Amino acid sequence: MTVLIAGAGPTGLTLAIELARRGVPTRVLDKAATLFPGSRGKGLQPRTLEVFDDLGVIGAVLAAGESFPPMRLYRGADVVWEKPICELLGLPELEPVPAVPYPYTWLIPQWRTDQILAARFAELGGTIEFDNEVTGFTQDDDGVTVHTNRGRIRADYLVGADGGRSTVREVSGVEFLGGALTEERIIVGDVRAAGLDGRCCHLLTRDGDQSRRFSLWNLPGSEHYQLVVTVAPGEDPPALTLEGMQAVLEQRSGRRDVTLSDLRWISLYRVNLLMAQQFRIGRVFLAGDAAHVHSPAGGQGVNTGVQDAYNLGWKLAAVIAGAPADLLDSYEAERLPVAAEVLQLSGALHRQGFGGTGPAPAAIHQLDISYRGGPLAAGDECLDGLQPGDRAPDGLLPDGRRLFDVFRGPHWTVLEFDCKPVDFDVPQVSLGPSPDYDIPAGTYVSVRPDGYIGAVSSQANVIGDQLRRAGG
Repeated sequence: MTVLIAGAGPTGLTLAIELARRGVPTRVLDKAATLFPGSRGKGLQPRTLEVFDDLGVIGAVLAAGESFPPMRLYRGADVVWEKPICELLGLPELEPVPAVPYPYTWLIPQWRTDQILAARFAELGGTIEFDNEVTGFTQDDDGVTVHTNRGRIRADYLVGADGGRSTVREVSGVEFLGGALTEERIIVGDVRAAGLDGRCCHLLTRDGDQSRRFSLWNLPGSEHYQLVVTVAPGEDPPALTLEGMQAVLEQRSGRRDVTLSDLRWISLYRVNLLMAQQFRIGRVFLAGDAAHVHSPAGGQGVNTGVQDAYNLGWKLAAVIAGAPADLLDSYEAERLPVAAEVLQLSGALHRQGFGGTGPAPAAIHQLDISYRGGPLAAGDECLDGLQPGDRAPDGLLPDGRRLFDVFRGPHWTVLEFDCKPVDFDVPQVSLGPSPDYDIPAGTYVSVRPDGYIGAVSSQANVIGDQLRRAGG
């Protein structure tokens, strides 16, 4: 049983790791000659860091990044203010606690995230097939015949993680509905800059008008900055060259002492809010930007794609191992509503800009994503605390381990809160009262391979039934 993944970005590579560590034969194809070279999706949210903890790459990710630096606004060469990004977004600054070990958004250029994920996939025996573009496919009851520029490949499942202009989505005939959030366009690129001091996001303006700013973000582990420039409606975009960007910097800031060099990557795009009307078409699935595209505000893009893959990976592996095929229906049922909420959130953040009262931190950090009421949520429904479908928090165990240490891996886990131990043939942990779980004594809690609560019940047979249905 083979899974073919179109696209070697964060979404495709997360899915590839999920499948490879479960022993599922996986092929990753990408039409490009190399991994993506730019810093584009540079912010990893706390929930994504938890996913990367489970996938075995958190050490490398933390070593290669840093917490987001402050924002510094200039009027000409004068500093107007320097403020933490949390303050500007109306969010509190949070510290690690046992239930939430990674409470911050982590700054790391996307090219480095891709490198780390590709290296992990290679450790698991995988290879990325570059210069191999999916151009079409047909499917039948037994599998998918995938057409590429190199020939045909037969696979059991195909996953389109091939970006906002997804060929897999286009060939599938799924509608991609929505439109431009604004007529404004955005230029993003990676460039070196001389003449700036300090690690921060430099907001360069001539007169303090942020709508005409030229932004330069420090990037950890790199001598490059990420430049961000908005192009107003009706305004002709500048040349996407080093000379063009230098001219815009001088025009918008009035400064000639800041000089750019070594433009490594640059892109011009319009902010769209778009979502596929289906995430599953038979044996074909859509994930990441192939399924939903939204504003970069709030840093949701890469993160939502990673969690699409994390949700789909264990389900594909379970069905391939013999679980009921309808388990795969839960991918769209769970992830499509989440994508719709992310589109609304990113749109609101884009319109808000800096200042004002921000959304709940858990929304931006994706810690409050829940699959309550979904097809896999089972058990009691009268609880006041955590419920089936909620994220399972981390926590410290009496022996010094973290709950995430127990969850880590491709398995289900059962937590037993002051109740009779039952052999479920999966890892089990006996717990007493916990403020992070707020679960009454005498209760069993199943935790899915993707770290969400599957069932909560005082009846052991409810847990056992779910494990059998979902490949536990």
